[in-house]
Amino acid sequence: MNNPLDFSGKVVIVTGGGRGVGLGITTRFLEANADVLICGRSELENLPEAGGRKAEFIAADVRDVEQIANVMSCAKQRFGRLDVLVNNAGGAPEAAAATASPRFSEAIIRLNLIAPLNFAQQANAVMQEQDAGGVIINIASVSATRPSPGTAAYGAAKAGLLSLTQSLAVEWAPKVRVTGVVAGMIRTELAHLHYGDEAGIAAVGATVPLERMGEPKDVGDTCLYLASPLASYVSGTSVWVHGGGEKPVFLGAAQPAQPDKSNEPAENTSDEDNSK
Repeated sequence: MNNPLDFSGKVVIVTGGGRGVGLGITTRFLEANADVLICGRSELENLPEAGGRKAEFIAADVRDVEQIANVMSCAKQRFGRLDVLVNNAGGAPEAAAATASPRFSEAIIRLNLIAPLNFAQQANAVMQEQDAGGVIINIASVSATRPSPGTAAYGAAKAGLLSLTQSLAVEWAPKVRVTGVVAGMIRTELAHLHYGDEAGIAAVGATVPLERMGEPKDVGDTCLYLASPLASYVSGTSVWVHGGGEKPVFLGAAQPAQPDKSNEPAENTSDEDNSK
């Protein structure tokens, strides 16, 4: 039986695939024998390697439609096809919504929503011409589904990305599947900027039901599944990769009253009673 997680002969583009969550995604596809093309604004000192394979890189700002077209042209010239697009590039620095400039907010929305739409549109045009179609995976965030103070524009853009995922899945079916990943708190090389030192990271991880922050590999594993034949009937929906989510804050503050059991009848636990 063929291994459904073997991507030999498959071509994958991962935007922002050279670091952080993107690196975890790139690594997993390389390990699965895929040809991986990554793009980003900055050249990389060392290209990702795994499983005896090395990713290829092309410099591109995904907010620029012409640069997206150049990435697609490179993929077609080098590999002749495109099987998977992972829209991973994104993010936002912290900024108060009350004082953020319109230009800043527009840039955040362009990076996290408009750029994935433009990239997906060009990828779809290629995939629709292929007998096997293709898969587009949009990397979203739990910020899309809960308050995102300090990164309001980012949260709003990611919420739009989840909606976009559903709409494109309907428009581009049956040739192209469109899915999403709702990522929770992921420990990347920049985690200390958000969560502090090792003690701070451990304290944050303890708030998650699985008692740890996610790793880039966790998102990579999910993308590998979503792009594989194992997920051939999965489209227009997103998989939550958040370790069980965030425990409700009220649980730590609540002091529920204990029930009064003084007037309850005694429980009969004899075998005779239980057999009735």
